[in-house]
Amino acid sequence: MTEKVRGRPENYFTDWKEREALAEGMIPLVGRLYREKNVKTYLYGHSLHNESVLAIMQSHRKVREIEQNELSEFETFPVLQILSDLDLGPAHIDVGRLAVHFEEDAKPKGLSLDDYVKQEVADLIGANANDSEPRDVVLYGFGRIGRLMARLLIEKTGGGENLRLRAIVVRPGKAKNDLEKRANLLRRDSVHGRFPGTIRVDEEAQALVCNGNEVKVIYSGAPEDVDYESFGIKNAVVVDNTGVWRDNDGLGRHLKAKGVSKVILTAPGKGDMKNIVFGINNDDVLPEDTIVSAASCTTNAISPPLKALNDEYGVVQGHVETVHAYTNDQNLIDNYHASDRRGRSAAMNMVITETGAAKAVAKVLPEFAGKLTGNAIRVPTPNVSMAIMNLTLEKETTKEELNEYMRKIALHSDLRKQIGYSNSNESVSTDFVGSRAACIFDSLATIVNGKNAVVYLWYDNEFGYSCQVHRLLEQVAGVKYAIYPKD
Repeated sequence: MTEKVRGRPENYFTDWKEREALAEGMIPLVGRLYREKNVKTYLYGHSLHNESVLAIMQSHRKVREIEQNELSEFETFPVLQILSDLDLGPAHIDVGRLAVHFEEDAKPKGLSLDDYVKQEVADLIGANANDSEPRDVVLYGFGRIGRLMARLLIEKTGGGENLRLRAIVVRPGKAKNDLEKRANLLRRDSVHGRFPGTIRVDEEAQALVCNGNEVKVIYSGAPEDVDYESFGIKNAVVVDNTGVWRDNDGLGRHLKAKGVSKVILTAPGKGDMKNIVFGINNDDVLPEDTIVSAASCTTNAISPPLKALNDEYGVVQGHVETVHAYTNDQNLIDNYHASDRRGRSAAMNMVITETGAAKAVAKVLPEFAGKLTGNAIRVPTPNVSMAIMNLTLEKETTKEELNEYMRKIALHSDLRKQIGYSNSNESVSTDFVGSRAACIFDSLATIVNGKNAVVYLWYDNEFGYSCQVHRLLEQVAGVKYAIYPKD
């Protein structure tokens, strides 16, 4: 990409106010495209929907930091204006990429912005909206991943993305105000903040009403005992967040319930179950598959960069050490635990434990069978983990070359939703809370010595992983969107 640097403004404050006004003007355009046309807009992969003025401006700044291109609101606002005036069908459109492509390729050829945008989305103009019925989704289990999946599903309902959260299933509550307690856990999260919207408890309907979505709360101790059809739920995809059943026989119990057609496990699957990392081997999911696993958060974090590095440099062997946030499986204070070391206080100790992620990579990338070892250290932080990969490569390289390659992968490849890129020398774990990428490549931490490379990957092991699950859920449910620009 050609580097473009905007000149220093004559007055920084005046420049800020002008860009602020443009960002403010983007909000109704983004909202109208989303609600009326089911067109979701992005800025280099960052969603513009439901973002504040400052968040939109920050997204522009982030692009400038890592793209080496001076993208600003002056370029993107006109693109949004043109798109909002067109009769478009459902799609995901990256206005940032359109703006940059215009400046680099079309403008020098004398093409106007209006003609360029219409040319880029020509086959989308006048396209019919998807009139199919929304696919019902059930969350079985309402813990950390279950509640984040609920947030994602509710967030995306407004644009008619064909996935509708209809119910959550939990074990019978012990408290009289169980429903209110569930609602409060969804409303407020110590790590991810407040729920972006409103939640109403409807005791009579035994439901939570989240941003207008009525979500039934069903109490059951066994998957096969739930009659979803009695709640008007049919052909549903069940996302099992409990981790209680991890093989086909156990998860197959969901398929015995009335109204269920597919199951996704949010944990590594056992036996011959397909373990899927979206962006890597999701093409292995066939229409006839009824049960699939979304693998683990760590497998989702390390598989995309491993594939990218193997494609370019070849990976002979490697070791993955995960520095992982503590989880509900550990004890808050010292107490009995069936696993070694995990009984010691999670809030006070670094705890060496096992990880199956290194071996699990071979299930999604068979070429890595026998090449990786792995271990894990649980540390006293509630969220965001790091994977440190010590790799022996087939080809020699340098830190600069490897970083530049990964920057391009993160911005311009098919793995751009899975791999983020950081070039800040002040980044720490909390900076990546809420990241939607499967991992973020920390370029300044990279170490390269000929054929030996050590790379550092941050990942939000809760929300980033949930986004990967949601991407898989869309595929399993048959939801697919046209993506622009196409290259």
